[in-house]
Amino acid sequence: HRHARRRMRAMKLALLVLALPLALYLALLALLWWGQERLIFQGTPLPPNFRFDVGPDVHERFIDVPGGRLSALHLQLPAPKGVVFFLHGNAGNLASWFVNADYYRRANFDLFMIDYRGYGKSSGRVESQAQLEADVRAAWAAVAPRYTGRRIVIYGRSLGSGLAAGLAVELQPDLTVLVSPYTSFGALAREHYRWVPAALLRYPLATDQLLPRVNSPVLLVHGGRDTLIPPSHSQRLAALSPQARLLLVPEAGHNDLQDFKLYLDGLRAALDGL
Repeated sequence: HRHARRRMRAMKLALLVLALPLALYLALLALLWWGQERLIFQGTPLPPNFRFDVGPDVHERFIDVPGGRLSALHLQLPAPKGVVFFLHGNAGNLASWFVNADYYRRANFDLFMIDYRGYGKSSGRVESQAQLEADVRAAWAAVAPRYTGRRIVIYGRSLGSGLAAGLAVELQPDLTVLVSPYTSFGALAREHYRWVPAALLRYPLATDQLLPRVNSPVLLVHGGRDTLIPPSHSQRLAALSPQARLLLVPEAGHNDLQDFKLYLDGLRAALDGL
């Protein structure tokens, strides 16, 4: 009986040793399920009285959405060729993103850029991909009437690239520009977090399923030294779409593409060609 009790205690201890890591793993997965917004959306809020230093031809706009209000900046030129509807990346806010208005002035394109919920002066918080996509559609609907008969460019950078691809499917714009895009958030998660099950991701953002449905010109731009979203993502997207052209900037990383003449000249050539 003594030996049996020892064996029983040893079995219980072994089960505990096995169960503890499993419990910790499941707890971590639960934390990721409920807290992934904090990992993905790293916006910086701004006080309501913050003043953007962007020039007299840039106007601050607000778009009411269910449960919140989106902040936007709108460069409006006297006789623009069209508009660039810009969906930015996952960090910062309009104060850090709306910094190249002169570039679009020279190209004679208006620029319209929103902050997602919880970013800058936008209220509320991002709660689902469906909500995020609905906010993007609402923002476009607020500005679209002004550009009837003019050139429409949908631009998405990093996080915004998947949202831009979705909007482009609906609008079939004159040009879609995806800068540092991902094939999908699921694919990106598998590259960086192999231990996380794909089903855990509530923001699949599957650009690879959307881009083949865009039947108008697409410009893909990627930094050759991008380690956050490797250029292989753009290469795979380009292979999925006969409408797509890939501009690879060999020396650029993820956050510094705007510092390279190859990117600036390539985008300007695409805008001039419309």
